Amino acid sequence: MTATERVTRFVVWFVAAFTVVFLMTPLIVTIAVSFGSSTVFTLPPPDWSLRWYLRLANTRGLLPALMVSLQVAAISTTIAMALGTLCAIALVRGRFPGREAIATFLISPLMLPGLVIGIAMLQGFKALGLRDVYASLFVAHVVITLPYVVRTVAGALSLFDFSLIDAARTLGCNYPTALMRVLVPALAPAFLTSGMFAFLASMDNYPISIFFTDAWTKTLPIQMLQYVEETPDPTIAAISAGLVLLAILVLIIGDRLVGLRKLADF
Repeated sequence: MTATERVTRFVVWFVAAFTVVFLMTPLIVTIAVSFGSSTVFTLPPPDWSLRWYLRLANTRGLLPALMVSLQVAAISTTIAMALGTLCAIALVRGRFPGREAIATFLISPLMLPGLVIGIAMLQGFKALGLRDVYASLFVAHVVITLPYVVRTVAGALSLFDFSLIDAARTLGCNYPTALMRVLVPALAPAFLTSGMFAFLASMDNYPISIFFTDAWTKTLPIQMLQYVEETPDPTIAAISAGLVLLAILVLIIGDRLVGLRKLADF
């Protein structure tokens, strides 16, 4: 290994390590503060305690907001995966004018600021007469989760050999059975990856959800902002630690079902 290669390798590892530390430090600080006994955000804490986790059971509005977020995330992710898979198949297998423009349009929510999308959808729903809170949240979250599914599944489909489906049909399978036995298992990592990202993106979304909630129906990020404004104590750190735990559990499930290396490929 030459001196230039050694320097380059050192620089790459240094940048990678600095990036990991930079991204992980806020999470570690939040979790550490959540186990402190102080009523203010103090690090290191004067003493270790579970008081803020015990307080979550009596925190006003937390459970309803959590249930709303879970329901919206689960339903919108399910709808986005169904629609996104169909769109991905059409984009990969179809040959029609404007295919690239449609693909760009479907992933455009990832490239636009959330506030811009929220204001646009708010005006659009108002023009259509859609005023129901749950319906608005479901449609809005499908829009923001659909790009994750389309982009991931389309990438997996572009690597799939569709002649395998024809081979399954020559062996006696009808077309739906061939899809279920050949295509679905091959795309399982892409389905799981896109579903994970879509679910977490829906759970954590704030800039779009704020336009479609009211005083009685709030998602968890909106409720957390209210806690910060009303009672800025480490309770919010305990809730944040719970969201971090949720993300870790999702990754563990993905690793058990598919494997993190396969998930990273998509």
